[in-house]
This record gives sequence, C-alpha cells and structure tokens, in this order.
Amino acid sequence: MTQPTPVFVRQGATAPRPAPVALSRPLWLLLFGDMASAAMTLAGLLALVWMLPHLLSWAVVNGVWSGGGDECRQAGACWAFLAQKYPQILFGIYPPAEQWRPVAVCVLILGLGLWSLAPRNWTRMTIGLWVGGMLASLVLMGGGVLGLKPVPTSAWGGLPITLLLTVWSLGLGFPLAVLLALGRRAGLPVPRYLSIGIIELIRGLPLLSLLFIASILLPIMLPEGVSIDKLVRALAAMTLVSAAYIAEVLRGGLQAIPRGQNEAAQALGLNWWQTTRLIVLPQAIAKVIPPLTSTIIVMVKNTSLVLVVGLFDLLSAGRAALADPDWPAPFAETYLLIALIYFILCFSISRYARWLELRMSRGAAR
Repeated sequence: MTQPTPVFVRQGATAPRPAPVALSRPLWLLLFGDMASAAMTLAGLLALVWMLPHLLSWAVVNGVWSGGGDECRQAGACWAFLAQKYPQILFGIYPPAEQWRPVAVCVLILGLGLWSLAPRNWTRMTIGLWVGGMLASLVLMGGGVLGLKPVPTSAWGGLPITLLLTVWSLGLGFPLAVLLALGRRAGLPVPRYLSIGIIELIRGLPLLSLLFIASILLPIMLPEGVSIDKLVRALAAMTLVSAAYIAEVLRGGLQAIPRGQNEAAQALGLNWWQTTRLIVLPQAIAKVIPPLTSTIIVMVKNTSLVLVVGLFDLLSAGRAALADPDWPAPFAETYLLIALIYFILCFSISRYARWLELRMSRGAAR
C-alpha cells in the first residue's frame, strides 16, 4: 500500500535575511548593454553631429526657395523645383486644367480610409461606400460621362495611380486570397492541389516578371483586334500577387485556430459557411494582423514597378519631372518628397495595424 506523502507545514516565522547586494555597473553599460553597442552608438551620434550642420547649410541656409533653373545652379537645395513641378510629380501628365479630378480622387480614397479606421464603421454600408467610391474614382479619372472630358489611362499618373492600384489590387485580391487559403486546407484533392499550384506559382515569380508578361506576352496571345488596357493588365498582375501572399498569411491564421472551435460550432448547428464566416475567419484575421500589414505595405511600394507597362506612378512621375533640361536635375529634393509621401502612407498603415492588434488582444484577454 502506497504511503501518503508527508506535507511540511511551517509552524513559525522565517528568520529575516539580508537584502541582496546591489550590483554596481557603469552608466554606459546600463544605457547601451555592452562596449560594442556603446561604441557603435557613440559613432552614430558623432556622425549625426558632423552631418547636421552640413545638412542645414544645404537645405536651409543655401537653399533656393523661389526662382528658376539658373538660381538653382549652386550648392544649396533647389526647393524652387518642387514648388513649380509638384503638380507633375503628384499627377503626372494629367491635363493641368483637369487636375482637380485626381485631387478629388486622392481626397476620396484617403477620406474613405479615415472613415474605415473606427471599428464601429466596419459595416456593410462601409463596403458599399468603398465600392461606390472606387467606381466614382474611375469615372473621375477617365471622364467621358457627366460632362467630364475624356482622359486616357496613358495620361494618368502620380499619386492617384499609386492609391488606385493599391486599393483595387488589395480589394480584389483579398476575396481571392480567402478562397485560395480555404482551398489549400480543403479535404478534397482537386481544390487543395489547384490552390497550392496557383499560390506557389505566383509566389515563385517576381512581380516584375508578371508585369512583363502582362505588358509583352499577353497582347501577343490575344486575338487580332482585341486589346486590354495597360492599367487593367497591371492591376491583374498586382491582384494575383496580393492574393497569393495574403492567402499564405491567412493560412497561417487558419492553422492557429483550435479544432474545438469548429466542433463547438457544429454542436450549435452551424453549417460550414456560417462557421467559416462567423467564427473561423474573424479569429484567423485577428491573429495575422502583423504579417497582413507587411503585405499591404509591400503592395503600396510595389506600385513603383508599373512603369514597365507604361504607367507613371508617383516614383515614375518624379523621374519624368527631373527630365526637364531647364533645371539642374535636383534628384535629392525630388526623391526626398517622394520618400516622405511613401513614408507617411506606410507608417500610418503600420501604426494603425499596431493599434488594432493591441485593441484586439485586450478584447481577447477579457
């Protein structure tokens, strides 16, 4: 017979023990961790201190804020170039008299984005607003109706192209990504292997090669007299890429859902579609917000590759503006403006995703 394990119960108070001796460490070790990190940090600070006066001298003291190309032929920054060329950088070769239309498109897209930030606005009405807003954007940019002057897609460019391609590729790619992710986890071999083939094929090809296929090979394979607009071709390539990458992100989220969630839904009488839509997908998306954010940011920056199909996005429009022979080609100033716009877009997406992740994690902890 097994003897019971004796239980020790303390009968008296424990004798007091002396406090631990505080370890004295140098201040630089407390701040930087080790000698190598301290040396690298100090070197970076010294380089910054050395560069800052030169940068201020170039950008502010000797900077040219007004005038033409002759005034800019000196060592300072040529901000006057941006003051005169910003319409071309932001809107490409869109007709100057009609540039209020791309301005309205940018305001519309950014306004819809701000409206969609609040979780209380995640309703069917918001989806309808996005669909209507994106269709209205195409009407505004293209014209030909409602008394608007027709403008071909070859004249579209700049920031509107970047925003339109990003929103359309993600909006069309996300439903396709959901189907591919669910198909890859399906029990039937046909949808599973078909989804695996599509995902691995698209992810195994660089976006640049897909854009070349859309630009060069696709017109050759079409029947004579049939053509597809180059904006649609670029959008198709970017949609496939976004769908393939988002599908893999969602698959990781689906694999993290415990099997008990499906079993509980079946016990409640929910069918497969109701279980997926109401229980599985919301939890999977909440688990993959960080990688999903990275994919969205990558798609924003991938719009800079559409020059290969003849579209002038924000970066390409800036390069075209630098080709003016009357100016001394201020590359640094132009690229700083373009980098600032990309940074604002990507950083805003990243911070919002971080806030959303924290909000959902607090809700799950409750």
